[in-house]
Amino acid sequence: MKYAIQINASPNNSNSGYTAYQFIKAALDKGHEVFRVFFYQEGVYHAFKYSVVPEDELQMTKKWTELAKEFGVDLVVCISAAQRRGLLFDDEAKRQGKQDQDLAEGFRISGLGQLLEASLLADRFIEFGS
Repeated sequence: MKYAIQINASPNNSNSGYTAYQFIKAALDKGHEVFRVFFYQEGVYHAFKYSVVPEDELQMTKKWTELAKEFGVDLVVCISAAQRRGLLFDDEAKRQGKQDQDLAEGFRISGLGQLLEASLLADRFIEFGS
């Protein structure tokens, strides 16, 4: 089974991202494919490289980066949602005169076309968060 996942909730205000992560890990462990994870709306906060989370809490950005490295999962962040929330990717950071981008390793920026493609190519599309 080939899955596409959409995450809409912030890692700080909801456990839906962690629930999605657990689902993805279980699916991959069972031999299924996760075609793409699309971070939309408040879900883009999963991709902030410089977010500081207390040590005794889940480090979701780190977990996503490790997942991308281990399984090659495509982690896509909506460009419009990212810009609205101050997440600067490479080109925009340079344009704004910043030294570095905010996008964590393993994530990439793209548009809603990637979400549409994922929903068309996957056997199942699952959305986490409101």
